[in-house]
Amino acid sequence: MSDKTQWSHFQGKDALQHVIEAQRKAKSAQSEIHGAELSSHAAAMADSAKETVVLVFILWTLFAQYGIASERIHWLLIPFVLTWFIWRFSRSALLGWARLERLHRLIEEEKWEIEHRRPQEKEELYALYAAKGFSGKLLDEVVEVLMADDNRLLQVMLEEELRLSLESFEHPLKTAAGTGAGVLGSAALLIAAGFTLPYWGALSVGAVIIASASGLTAKQERNEITPAITWNLAIAAFAIFAAKWIGQLL
Repeated sequence: MSDKTQWSHFQGKDALQHVIEAQRKAKSAQSEIHGAELSSHAAAMADSAKETVVLVFILWTLFAQYGIASERIHWLLIPFVLTWFIWRFSRSALLGWARLERLHRLIEEEKWEIEHRRPQEKEELYALYAAKGFSGKLLDEVVEVLMADDNRLLQVMLEEELRLSLESFEHPLKTAAGTGAGVLGSAALLIAAGFTLPYWGALSVGAVIIASASGLTAKQERNEITPAITWNLAIAAFAIFAAKWIGQLL
């Protein structure tokens, strides 16, 4: 291994410090990529379904307070749902493309470093695998094997240095389709319930949608299902009743 301060690429840090800095930047980039949007199409569908239920009932509650007839409210909700679908689908797709753009930028940056700064990349490999417990001849052999194949080296640097899980990146249109399905599916159930059930009956249908979506998301994230359902229902109920109280004050 060479002197730790000889590479300007490391900016005065040793190889391990440089790797830690790169991981922090990659983590920051991933947080920008995700934003508030879940990357899985199933999770995006569940999230948009919950949002749609809450927004539909906020509007329904306010319309009713201002004396709009129930039959009229159901028809007014249809244009809202369609425009809400356009917004959520488009937003999800744009976030997905931005996510892929940042991923491609990180890949291109790492690829350029492999092509133009091979000694530094080798130094980083030594630091990475020494931190994993490799040493001596075995460490030398692992580094030499990885340095011999640029494609394998690129994958290792992305996954080990930048901590990127390439399999977790879905196509933007797949995530957007999940988002759109959540909006249209939940809205269709609510509006159909509105034409056949009283307000509280339709609200019960909305509660089932929120509970199901919350349970799906919790299961996917390996969280406790019951608390997730309870808290999501409580927050939704608070938002809807807050709309009722605020509407009475205006």
